[in-house]
Amino acid sequence: MPHIASLCANSHRLYTMADHKWTGSVKSLKGVILDMCGVLYDSGEGGGVPISGSVEAVKRLKESDLQLRFCTNETQATREKFVAKLQRMGFELSVSEVFSPAPAAVSILKERGLKPHLLVHDDLVPEFDSVDKMNPNCVVIGDAADKFSYKNLNDAFQVLIGMEKPVLFSLGRGPSDERHPTVTADGYVDNLAAAVDIILRHRSQ
Repeated sequence: MPHIASLCANSHRLYTMADHKWTGSVKSLKGVILDMCGVLYDSGEGGGVPISGSVEAVKRLKESDLQLRFCTNETQATREKFVAKLQRMGFELSVSEVFSPAPAAVSILKERGLKPHLLVHDDLVPEFDSVDKMNPNCVVIGDAADKFSYKNLNDAFQVLIGMEKPVLFSLGRGPSDERHPTVTADGYVDNLAAAVDIILRHRSQ
């Protein structure tokens, strides 16, 4: 899908791009990729609310000749649940139009013949149903929320140090929603990686 434009700024820019006046200056544009949280909707209590003008903007883009896709770093729900939430807000989109970390990870796991030990949110686990998880040879971490306990982190650590070449996947990195900040997986991933690195260095001495 050549000539893709990624819109990951704010609702004002999205609304401007959806206005009919923009078409003359972007004739070579073939498709649009929209970020979601903070662009289409504002997260928060009750699952969030659509940002003013965003539902109408998506509808106009769908009515145009542009190919439209959506991307998200959501790792606390399956795409099906996530899309259902957006549909309840009034957005017109389908699961096949959404790109998120878990399906991408599943694709890599299958391609490399890896079997994951999962440290992810319970609502995300179904995304990994098609992957063999017996005798894991890698660890996958997402925003596991209350699953980030000492026991669960130590279980993941034990899996990693039990491998000759530890493999650790993080389902997205970066800050949480600045309007509704939460603890993300970044710190846990960094701490696990650092702890495993110490063990590996001791082994090599």
